[in-house]
Amino acid sequence: MSKNLLLLLSIIMFSACNSAQKQTAKTFDLQGHRGCRGLFPENSIEGFIQAVNLGVNTIELDVVITADSQVVVSHEPWMGCEICLQPSGKEIDSAEEKHFNIYKMKFAELKDWDCGSKPHPRFQFQQKMKTNKPLLSEVFKTIEQYLKDKHIPEVKYNIEIKSSPEGDNIYHPSPSVFCKLVTEQIEKFGLEKRSIIQSFDNRTLRVMHDKYPRYNLALLVEPLENPKSKLSQLGFKIEILSPNFRMVDSALVSYCFLRKMQIIPWTVNEEEDMKRMLALGVDGIITDYPDLAATLR
Repeated sequence: MSKNLLLLLSIIMFSACNSAQKQTAKTFDLQGHRGCRGLFPENSIEGFIQAVNLGVNTIELDVVITADSQVVVSHEPWMGCEICLQPSGKEIDSAEEKHFNIYKMKFAELKDWDCGSKPHPRFQFQQKMKTNKPLLSEVFKTIEQYLKDKHIPEVKYNIEIKSSPEGDNIYHPSPSVFCKLVTEQIEKFGLEKRSIIQSFDNRTLRVMHDKYPRYNLALLVEPLENPKSKLSQLGFKIEILSPNFRMVDSALVSYCFLRKMQIIPWTVNEEEDMKRMLALGVDGIITDYPDLAATLR
């Protein structure tokens, strides 16, 4: 083997080791999905506080809009039969849940609904407690004060705007109005630099990119969607790609790395899947079990 070839191989090996060290040293973004849904009621103040106690870097949550233009933390734009009980304590029939449309209800009407006492069919270890869907402003105020009181480092907020073309003006306002209402609350608390806006809806991300360029954005990708195609349709560079974790392989991680784009998959709940994501070199994960992920991290 020639000296020139040996020198070339040495340079390549040094570069590879250096890149691996940088990858290991970077901050891994552990995101608590809907707070920590595996342990506490989803999108609840109690769940967000527990996620903070477990050491998440980022609280992941969803927002919807009420009839009186309040930004409420909720995954569905209606009172879901899986997690909520009516003010009377009566269960919601699955065929009727969409009739309890949050976009047609004022926030005052939501306060007496219990969205934490009902046993969850998929999360048997989730603690039961009476809790309601909070305002986004209430989440910010409570968590920021808790961080200060407990001398806990700042966290980020990954806020999913739940919009779709089919839902416009039925379950939510247009993307431009939706984005305006959400960013107003973020800016009221001075949290622009610590907030990420994520969405499955390219229209929403385009509004954010055009009107609110200082925000970091994350594109969510469903299992049947093509991540590269969806990114191309978006038409501009984005900070984070968040596909379903089953879609993630070394090729997709490399694709994001070469474009200086983070890849943070959802929703990674099993230990073996977490280990696989870590081995692939993702920038973070979104999980219902941040307690388990924290031990692996």
